[in-house]
Amino acid sequence: MGLINDVPSYKASIPELKRTLSGVYEYHRMLRGELYYSFGPEMTWARRRCAIACRKYNAAEDPTRREQVAMWRDILGNTEPLPAQVALQEEDDAQFGGDPWVEGPVRIDYGIHVTVGRDSFIGPNFMVLDTCKVSIGARVLIGPNVSIYTATHPVDPAIRQGIVGPEMGKEIHIGEDCWIGGGAYILPGVTIGRGVTVGAGSVVTKSVDPFTVVAGNPARVIKRLENNFEKGHSKQ
Repeated sequence: MGLINDVPSYKASIPELKRTLSGVYEYHRMLRGELYYSFGPEMTWARRRCAIACRKYNAAEDPTRREQVAMWRDILGNTEPLPAQVALQEEDDAQFGGDPWVEGPVRIDYGIHVTVGRDSFIGPNFMVLDTCKVSIGARVLIGPNVSIYTATHPVDPAIRQGIVGPEMGKEIHIGEDCWIGGGAYILPGVTIGRGVTVGAGSVVTKSVDPFTVVAGNPARVIKRLENNFEKGHSKQ
């Protein structure tokens, strides 16, 4: 199904959806981190598409690795074709060794603004408000109940105006080789450098230097680490 009265259906193809959104003024304001209105028909349908894809992922019972990867890519709007299926299950599973392992349930707003690097793990109850871009590097470990919020609102209630008022967002970037402890919150505009450990339950309100351990609310640096990647080995 394609477009109905110029409004994208949740069954529209990802390229078709992206083409439609590319012509929406409020969508571009959203991606730029400017005040925008989110309840136009095109953006509402884009969120609905992702919500349906998330529900499908969460409801799957004992999917094969191929099925799991296909459903995850659908959430993110990744149209890269899967490799040809191999008869032996173990060999077929091995083709997806680098794809992120994502435990459901997940809840993501748009999906098409999220990228996750190779060999990463995401625990259950993963929440992403991807009003703006969210990038997660390779070899990242994310514990259960982690929330990533690019979305934010004006603090002036006269401007905020509930669902009829504008909102805004700021990009979030998580570098390679990070470990985000369970129950952590990553707030708008944060960049987490490579090799960072975020303690469980932390609220990360500001960007974090590479190779540090942060914890608390708000999260603060409690330890600095050596960059052992430069030495060609890891250190316990």
